[in-house]
Amino acid sequence: MIEKNTPLVIDNSGEEPLSNFSDNPTFAAILDARQQRRAFLKGGVGAAVATFMGISLVGCGSDDDDNNSSSSSSSSSTASSSTSSSSSSAAPMLGFTAIAAARPDTILVPEGYTATAFVPWGTPLTGSLPAFNDDGSNTGADQEQQVGAHHDGIFFLPMDAKTTGTNSDEGLLVMNHEYFDPNVFHTNGPTSVDGKRPTDEVRKEVAGHGVSVIHIRKTDNVWAVVEGSVFNRRITGATPMDIRGPVMASAKLSTKYSPNGTETRGTLNNCGSGLTPWNTYLTAEENWAGYFVNKDATMPREHSRYGVPDDHGRFYWETAESGEDLYARFDASTLGATAADDYRNEPNTFGWMVEIDPFDPESKPQKRTALGRFGHEGVIFAPAEEGKPIVCYSGDDSTNEYIYKYVSADNYYAAIAGGYLLNNGTLYVAKFNEDGSGDWLPLDISNPDFIAKAADAEVTFADQADVLINTRLAADVMGATKMDRPEWGAVHPDTGEVYFTLTNNSGRTVTDAANPRPENRTGHIIRWRENADANTFEWDIFLLGGDVGTTTGEISLTADNHFASPDGLWIDSRGVLWIQTDMSGSQQGDGPFGNNQMLAADPVTKETKRFLVGPMDCEVTGVHATPDLKTMFVNIQHPGDRSAVGDFTSHWPGGGTSRPRSATVIVTKNDGGMIGS
Repeated sequence: MIEKNTPLVIDNSGEEPLSNFSDNPTFAAILDARQQRRAFLKGGVGAAVATFMGISLVGCGSDDDDNNSSSSSSSSSTASSSTSSSSSSAAPMLGFTAIAAARPDTILVPEGYTATAFVPWGTPLTGSLPAFNDDGSNTGADQEQQVGAHHDGIFFLPMDAKTTGTNSDEGLLVMNHEYFDPNVFHTNGPTSVDGKRPTDEVRKEVAGHGVSVIHIRKTDNVWAVVEGSVFNRRITGATPMDIRGPVMASAKLSTKYSPNGTETRGTLNNCGSGLTPWNTYLTAEENWAGYFVNKDATMPREHSRYGVPDDHGRFYWETAESGEDLYARFDASTLGATAADDYRNEPNTFGWMVEIDPFDPESKPQKRTALGRFGHEGVIFAPAEEGKPIVCYSGDDSTNEYIYKYVSADNYYAAIAGGYLLNNGTLYVAKFNEDGSGDWLPLDISNPDFIAKAADAEVTFADQADVLINTRLAADVMGATKMDRPEWGAVHPDTGEVYFTLTNNSGRTVTDAANPRPENRTGHIIRWRENADANTFEWDIFLLGGDVGTTTGEISLTADNHFASPDGLWIDSRGVLWIQTDMSGSQQGDGPFGNNQMLAADPVTKETKRFLVGPMDCEVTGVHATPDLKTMFVNIQHPGDRSAVGDFTSHWPGGGTSRPRSATVIVTKNDGGMIGS
């Protein structure tokens, strides 16, 4: 007898298992050694290092003393302040009063501001515009026409983005949908039927992922979706996509769906995002490996190094009752005579950055393989310069993974720029040195240094496509620095400085006085500035996360700005650095930090204030604004993510007894001014 609707227990932590077992040094070890060296250099050499770092980085002079020191070199502070146009004598960058850490089931913003929930999961968007059912009974077909789940990276593209880019009243809101909470997504949670998933549940879950393009317009100061707009669009885990760049047509991408390895279906676990200089949208595929399963006795390195499981996929999609090819592809075991007869290579079509043109609703998404294959958190572009290569950065959000840079082979010209600039170039991985310098190491099979190091490691790559499919292994070979979960980045619009969040790493073991935390549970933010030769950089710590009293140089966190697990980052056109947090449920529930939050910081002075607190069990992630900076869009992901079926820990944004829903928050200043001023 077939047992119907058996509840299915799913581990939905969303984190990849540790898969980097190389002996490359960790960032913590390098930072420890560097700080010990600085403690030793207290004379003229130490002062020279401090001054050098102060000139190289905005406001970095303070980090040249021990982390617990309250003193700094006045000469380095003066030098650092003069390097950034963001420290003007105009109105203060952070003119609001900081709000306190708290645990509300609502949105808190400073006095004088209003926060309004907008386009929550299930908002009707395309087709027949099916309404959202609060009992969770919407079908897979409904979800394909509705805004997806777990809002993440977000950009507002004004309708005149390709001309003046000044329209702050109408545009396309483009956002990622990372994953879903099984206990909230369905009426009775996920179920199984004799060990198989009901097909429509799987269809709905696949459709909950991906990207939404939403045409919005402001009328009488109220934002609304433009119903029936040709631009409204859903890209999901089933949408046909092209493979482009060096990996296109590789034998390791050959599947039953695309024997020649040029196409695939869908994008998954879409976390951070990026906006190209030609105003297209890039969505990142982060923790994608867990959606697949490979039960072969020996798993290829392009599966094992990324954490593809060997028992079942995260959501058991490969067990869909119908056996449809669309879902069977999540079984990457060797089942056919050749790769063209099964989906042994399907995981290799994921882990990329995907380019979408929001202004062309008929366009097909393109997976840009030259940017590497790993757990992309997002991508950020350095300011594009006419006649020079495009430069962008991306972090691999997994414990002890790396930070990457891509430099295009072709130069940027605004009149003709397009996605082709992301198809041919050099991918580099970062090595952070003890003395505050850094090196960009090329992952290029034609580079003599790469060839030599691969030979020394007794690792063989067939071609550049093989290097990019195995980006993590290539970075291992080059001796890149293991980082504490590199997540979002941001580039300062004036100075070009790059900021990156390192969310946390409980395995960190630094116990000396210079860096006394034995475990990096609260994370930190680093930054660097490129040198003229483009292959080296200078780096330092911007802020260490932690409780009240945690110090970074002369900066000490207070009740107005203590934070943990920094994640989302964005620098607005004024130079304000917006910092979002992604603490675990236990950190939020038991620690001193309250719910996840968003802070604003001045990169020059490091003045930091808490601006927003989210509802229960949420992550605050994704932030952008209209060109006039008077409307801010902030994404709230997975409120109530510790809910049991029918027992919700949050009821935001609907209130009462309603089902929690990820949503965008529109933040405005009551006097009509710029956000944060």
